[in-house]
Amino acid sequence: MKYKYSYQELRLISITLKELVLKMLNSAGSGHTGGALGMSDVFAVLYGNVANITPQNATLKRRDYIFLSNGHICPILYATLSYFHFIEEEELYTLRKLHSKLQGHPHVGSIRGVENSGGPLGQGISQAVGLAAALKRDKRNNQVYCIVGDGECEEGQVWESLLFAHKEELDNLIIIVDRNHIQIDGTTDDVLKFDNLAQKFTSFGCDITQIDGNNVEHIQLALEHARSRRGKPHVIIANTIPGCGVSFMENDYKWHGKAPNDEELQVALEELGKIKNK
Repeated sequence: MKYKYSYQELRLISITLKELVLKMLNSAGSGHTGGALGMSDVFAVLYGNVANITPQNATLKRRDYIFLSNGHICPILYATLSYFHFIEEEELYTLRKLHSKLQGHPHVGSIRGVENSGGPLGQGISQAVGLAAALKRDKRNNQVYCIVGDGECEEGQVWESLLFAHKEELDNLIIIVDRNHIQIDGTTDDVLKFDNLAQKFTSFGCDITQIDGNNVEHIQLALEHARSRRGKPHVIIANTIPGCGVSFMENDYKWHGKAPNDEELQVALEELGKIKNK
């Protein structure tokens, strides 16, 4: 299959998305940094090369659907929508401000490209499952993608939705789990340990792929594989580094829900600039 962007171009897009995330969070003075940076490679590949979603078809029935169930990482969604011209970059710097369309969790109807309202964890995946079931019953070929946090998988609603997805054989549903091992109160092992997350998804009737979620080639190949599978929903467990690309943020749960100040922003942008110019 011929794709629009090369792997190298996707890597550069991912770095640009990180820069936008950092600047908008600094402008807002609050928000979720770690997960947003860690998922930049996934968003670059998904919107750049794989999903059939553009500013032109974002309200048409023929589009693919991308649900963000862990809505708190919406800065990476907003940055991506800006990069691919769903919204203007200037709008990013209204994040979390009064009357802004870009709040700390996305809401339907605010801007093109937002498919679900975020907030209570577990609800986005339930909505994605419901839509995938409706599309399949209508014999439509749209793909439904749903991004879920690993901490979010502590919610029982996630597993209830998967029981239904398995029953309905929703092979038009691809779930991408941001496996970054952190949440707001600490590591996922400290808060509520998963002995084997992949095994749990398998036991609920899903096909599983585990990848390096910060490697654009692995991400693209995994999405290609998932789209080709039939008979079951597919789960891609993307092992990501929270705060990826910024040394003092990486793997530190304190950056789950913290925005960079001016000095931290400058250091972070300098680090990303060095990566981009290698």
